[in-house]
Amino acid sequence: MLTTNITGPLASSVRQLLDFAWIHARACAFAIALLSGLAVSTALPHLPVARYDLLVVYGVLLTLLFWRRGWENGRDIAVITLCHVIGLAFELVKVSLGSWSYPEPAVLKFAGVPLYGGFLYAAVGSYVCRAWRLFDLESVRYRPRATAVVAAAVYVNFFSHHWLPDVRWLLAGLLLAVTAGTSVRYTVRGVRRRMPLALSFVLIGFFLWVAENLATYVGAWRYPYQLHGWQPVGVDKFGAWSLLISITFVLAAVGRSGSRNDTVGAQLDQQA
Repeated sequence: MLTTNITGPLASSVRQLLDFAWIHARACAFAIALLSGLAVSTALPHLPVARYDLLVVYGVLLTLLFWRRGWENGRDIAVITLCHVIGLAFELVKVSLGSWSYPEPAVLKFAGVPLYGGFLYAAVGSYVCRAWRLFDLESVRYRPRATAVVAAAVYVNFFSHHWLPDVRWLLAGLLLAVTAGTSVRYTVRGVRRRMPLALSFVLIGFFLWVAENLATYVGAWRYPYQLHGWQPVGVDKFGAWSLLISITFVLAAVGRSGSRNDTVGAQLDQQA
C-alpha cells in the first residue's frame, strides 16, 4: 500500500486516489510485463528466432509465472485463455480484411497473424480478473443475460460491419440501457465505494486506447497509416475498446461466480 506525508483535509482523498492508482497498476501487471517485453524486443540484436516467435514464448512463460505464483488461479487462466482464443479469431478476420497487419516474419504465424497476438487480449482478461480480486469487486443489479447478449452482438458487429451496416452506436445505446442502474462496488483502503458499470467501461476503454498507442509505437502491429512511420491511433478506437471491454467483463463475471480461491489469491497478491 502506498503511503504519503500529505496532511490536511484533503489528505485522506489523496491517499485514496494514490492507492486506487497503485492497485490498478498491480492489476495491470501482466499487461505491463507484456508491453515491456515488446519494447525490449525491438532493441534486441539480430537473432535466428523471429521476434514474434520469441514473444509467444515470453507470453507463455508470463502466464505460467502468474499461475505458479498464485497471482492468477485456475478460473482466471480459463478466462484469460478464452480471451486469447476470442482475440485470435478477431485478429484473423481483421488482418484478412486489411484493418491492420503484422509485417514481420514468424514461424508461429497463421494467415498473417502471429500467435502472440492473442496475448494482447489475454492481458486485458488478466487485468479484469486481477482487478476483480484486488478491489474485492462486486456487481450490483447486474443483468448477466442481457449484458451478455449485447456484448456478443458488439463482438459480432466488429466483423459484420464490413459487409452489413455498422450498428455500433445502436449497440452502445443498448449497452447503456442494459447496464443502467448497474454498478460495481470496490474497496480502497478499507473504504467501500461504487462506480457505474458503464463509466468503468469508458474509463477502461480510454486506458486501453492509450496502451494501444504504446503497443503500436513499439511495433506490436501496424495500422495501414502506420506502415511508413508511426502515427497516433485514431480516437475512434477509444470508443471501440469501451464497447469491447464488455465482452471481457461478461467472461470474467462468469469466471468469478462460485470462485472460492479469491481470498487466498488476494493474500498472495498482497505479498507480491
